[in-house]
Amino acid sequence: MSIRSFEEAVADVTAPGQFYEITDLTIGGVRYRGFRNAPKSLRELFDLARGRGDDVFLVYEDERWSYAQVMASVDALGAALVNGYQVHKGDRVAIGMRNLPEWVIAFGAIHSVGAVSVSLNAWWSGEELGRALEDSGTAVLIADVHRAQRAAPACRRLGIPIIVARSEPGGLDEILPNSVSRAGGGAAPPPLARWEDVVVPGAPLPEVAIDPEDDATILYTAGTTAFPRGAVSTQRAVLQALTAFGCRVAVEQARDPDNPGWGEHPVSILAVPLFHVTGCIPVMLAALAVGMRLVIMHHWDPEEALELIERERVTTFVGVPTESWDLLQALRTHERDTSSLVNIAGGGAPAPPALARAVKDRFSNAAPSIAYGMTETNAYGPGNFGEDYLTHPESVGRAVPILEIEIRDRTGVPVPVSHSGEIWLKGPNLIRGYWNSPEDTAKALVDGWLRTGDLGHLDEEGFLYIEDRVKDVVLRGGENIFSPEVEAVLYEHPAVLEAAVFGVPDERLGEELAAAVTVREGHEVTAEELQAHVAARLASFKVPSLITITHERLPRSAVGKILKREIRSSFYGRHAGQNA
Repeated sequence: MSIRSFEEAVADVTAPGQFYEITDLTIGGVRYRGFRNAPKSLRELFDLARGRGDDVFLVYEDERWSYAQVMASVDALGAALVNGYQVHKGDRVAIGMRNLPEWVIAFGAIHSVGAVSVSLNAWWSGEELGRALEDSGTAVLIADVHRAQRAAPACRRLGIPIIVARSEPGGLDEILPNSVSRAGGGAAPPPLARWEDVVVPGAPLPEVAIDPEDDATILYTAGTTAFPRGAVSTQRAVLQALTAFGCRVAVEQARDPDNPGWGEHPVSILAVPLFHVTGCIPVMLAALAVGMRLVIMHHWDPEEALELIERERVTTFVGVPTESWDLLQALRTHERDTSSLVNIAGGGAPAPPALARAVKDRFSNAAPSIAYGMTETNAYGPGNFGEDYLTHPESVGRAVPILEIEIRDRTGVPVPVSHSGEIWLKGPNLIRGYWNSPEDTAKALVDGWLRTGDLGHLDEEGFLYIEDRVKDVVLRGGENIFSPEVEAVLYEHPAVLEAAVFGVPDERLGEELAAAVTVREGHEVTAEELQAHVAARLASFKVPSLITITHERLPRSAVGKILKREIRSSFYGRHAGQNA
């Protein structure tokens, strides 16, 4: 049977009367196209899980959490936040932990009481965690032991109470000495409390009215300042993005009736961090929305992933391209039954064109796919699936009609098909702005359009191709790294006169972080010393893996700007091996 055209399938799936019916929306005076039947709030989405009872939702190591158990904990934590911690609608509650069932429960509880979740990068140092907690005005931090230890000094200074998941009895003094733990109650919440003392199933979830335009999430992403900006999304934006992911699967099924979609018995594996937009929305929330089982990996390990895929009969894998490569490599020495996989999706970093064919050849039952999304789009963007991906391996694909795509020149004027320019996006899935950053918001969001900072072009069929980035951001294995933040730390070293940080292609990670450093006269320094200097101040993924050191001045433009492209293509190519 021939595969139907993309346009025909989209028209059928989004037609009036269909679940994915598209209608006009007006938000802040701007017209968008959006899904009529998308949930109105994340509380409403989590409430859908109540009807799934004893079906398994979360699998973590030897633990199996049913939907009923998860929702009982969501209700108990929500009640404790409101009654014990005096959290009100719109207050910010931060989650700082690696992938754990408690992360999912905390997210559900926060949104079920109308608060705003602040997702903290688990790789961050204590200083970075503190800056985000202060910037967001966090009222309560819910953390695992390691993140609680790192954030404790900042929380003491800011007066932020911490709820600690998976702590040993009597172990809280190691986090915050002389603290008093109790399960809420009294005039003020305790500075530190164990999850088990706070989350006591049985308490009813407080009622709260949540509007689609209420703030929902703050996720920190690299920007134009030395510290990441908090990207703020509304309830509507998150849920429009989530519905768009479901619509895209429905479109592929409408094109080809043999397409298995999520799979007959859908099981997804969480291989990316929940604090990233990909792990949160197209993986965790998508699993919740369609009743999937979600197999949680605490951290990425390709051999463990293969064992879980075989054991749990995983049907859907979503990860950065690095992880797809890792699976392929691991299968060379660890043979596993991966026949359950029907979809292997990638995104969050550049992918070499060879990846699509390699996935298809090795995972015979799985369709490869790639997608282009950002924190600012709630991860949704153009996607390239199956045969389209194999025939257009350099493209990130096409999007359903809620997302408009234009390529514009430097003056903001759209350019013709096949011409290059900056990628602009418009849709109800976009963030409303950056927390406490009106200037950055005004630069990024123009009349309802998002300036992505990425360069690309559209072809005659509507396929989008990414060519380069305008923004000074390196995408290393799915992590956004703002180069000036790393450069600022390098400049703090007394031996550094000039520093340029940039990305270089890497088959596994998409990009690897590199630096070119000019040393001051009379000083000497090694790459290892500079790496240790950065590691003491920033998260480990922000430490340049490749450093070249010179006593020559770095190349600059006529106005004095360091020419990173020239360094990357010429200078770095000649000198990288000397001190890396």
